[in-house]
Amino acid sequence: MAKTELDHVTKRYTERDGSEIVAVDDVSLTIEDGEFLVLVGPSGCGKSTTLRMVAGLETVTDGEIRLDGRVINDLPARDREIAMVFQSYALYPHMTVRENMAFGLEEATDLSDAEIADRVEGTAEMMDIDRLLDRTPSDLSGGQQQRVALGRAIVRDPAVFLLDEPLSNLDAKLRGQMRTELQRLQADLGTTTIYVTHDQTEAMTMGDRIAILDDGRLQQVGTPLECYHEPANLFVAGFVGEPPMNFFEVDLENGTLVGQQFEYPLSERTLADVRDHDRLVLGVRPEAVELVADAETPRDFRATVDVVEPMGNENTVYLAFDAGDVSETAGASADAETFVVTVSGMRRVEAGQQVVVRIPEDAIHLFDRETGEALHNRELETAEAAPPNF
Repeated sequence: MAKTELDHVTKRYTERDGSEIVAVDDVSLTIEDGEFLVLVGPSGCGKSTTLRMVAGLETVTDGEIRLDGRVINDLPARDREIAMVFQSYALYPHMTVRENMAFGLEEATDLSDAEIADRVEGTAEMMDIDRLLDRTPSDLSGGQQQRVALGRAIVRDPAVFLLDEPLSNLDAKLRGQMRTELQRLQADLGTTTIYVTHDQTEAMTMGDRIAILDDGRLQQVGTPLECYHEPANLFVAGFVGEPPMNFFEVDLENGTLVGQQFEYPLSERTLADVRDHDRLVLGVRPEAVELVADAETPRDFRATVDVVEPMGNENTVYLAFDAGDVSETAGASADAETFVVTVSGMRRVEAGQQVVVRIPEDAIHLFDRETGEALHNRELETAEAAPPNF
């Protein structure tokens, strides 16, 4: 196990025409000894490049990478005490499972054949692949190949595990099972782990902390609940959560948020956070919006159901403040701005239905429209009673 530090790490590539592409831009990050940290972000944000620099597969343009305080920028990959599992598994097709798992030990250690055999068989038993040791990769299912790739990394007893989207080639059910297995395995081994994914569900359910990247820059680092309920900016608020947060552009006028479709009065407590800003974005999570029987407060609004997506345990409901001409088979008019609400799957909601929407003030987020910076978030203490719907 080892503490891993990225100190102002930057990776630039030079194009043939001499121009530069900044793939990773001044990222500083500390992964504590034994921690499970997930790097998450959209495709092309620099997360895999970051992982490959830690592994020694990419050079660092600027900054330092340290393992237990030792700078490893120029250390060859084989000498870094790091094991990496790739998205493609990267198993040698002509070797058996036993040979695949033993190969790294044979090449990089002075262990005897008997010691290597003991390690391989012990790890295979732990991964429940001991009966597969004499098969080749072509004889294995996707889930079995994934276990072999993980076993090949575990058998090396590394200081750090690097996992680059290791579950993306599996079907949805198996992916869910492997998420649980990986969490148990990492907890049992206690090995520092950096896990890369673009899947926010994996990030939210697996990581002790998550680090969110966009366009090569680190946006926020925190626990899954912190990033969900206390996003640092508009990007994080919109990226984390499914369905994503609803956003409404508003102006602050005399203590009231004024949008195209509604006005929303703020309490003094909320105003204290945004008083020096007048161009804002109001954000609210779909599960925080309530559908009520009657409009009773200044924060209740009439809306029209546009589309309903039944999910079994819940319904995802698309609404529009525009309650204009509605037919029996259609929802809101095509040019209406829609927003999303999630309600219980036992609640009957139909397209075209007129409803009353309540947006509780203790659930709203406010962002600066120009910079995207979060100015006001719901308090995590109250939010914990209403966890995210994943």
